[in-house]
Amino acid sequence: MPKHRKMLTDINAPYMQSLMRLIETQSKITLANWCIDYSYAKILPIYEKAYPGDIRCRNALDAAREWLDGKVKLPYVKNIILNECHAAAREADKTPAAQAAARTCGQAAATIHAPTHSLGLALYGALAVAYDNYGEAASWDKLVEAAAAECEKMEEALRAIAVENEPNLAKINWKC
Repeated sequence: MPKHRKMLTDINAPYMQSLMRLIETQSKITLANWCIDYSYAKILPIYEKAYPGDIRCRNALDAAREWLDGKVKLPYVKNIILNECHAAAREADKTPAAQAAARTCGQAAATIHAPTHSLGLALYGALAVAYDNYGEAASWDKLVEAAAAECEKMEEALRAIAVENEPNLAKINWKC
């Protein structure tokens, strides 16, 4: 089997830049809710289709949601992300769509800790959707085209919940 790419890498692509500029206008809480909600709806089903009964990615999203609701502390969530969700991603190395989906769930959940993780929704999640739709044998150009379309849907989802003139902007330092 040819080696597959694990994430999108062109952060200078127009669709990525547009999403990054929108992310910069929102609070960490808005970004976390967006990432978690989008992952539940579009990304987690990709992982669970490949690994039915494996709840590690769901556990990470659930724990992040519990943190947002004030029910658990951050170390509890970080433990699940690092020891369950990231392990699920490592173990899914022969299933590109599921691996990218697991990485997405981990990044989405980690947005409660660092808002820059929200970009992981696009970098991993859009590729998970592309792999799920076209398979790992699809050309990289086809996968990027599909991922770009998914990034536009992600941006639409964030715009739908975006707080206009957000007073509590997330502290974003893109180190990429």
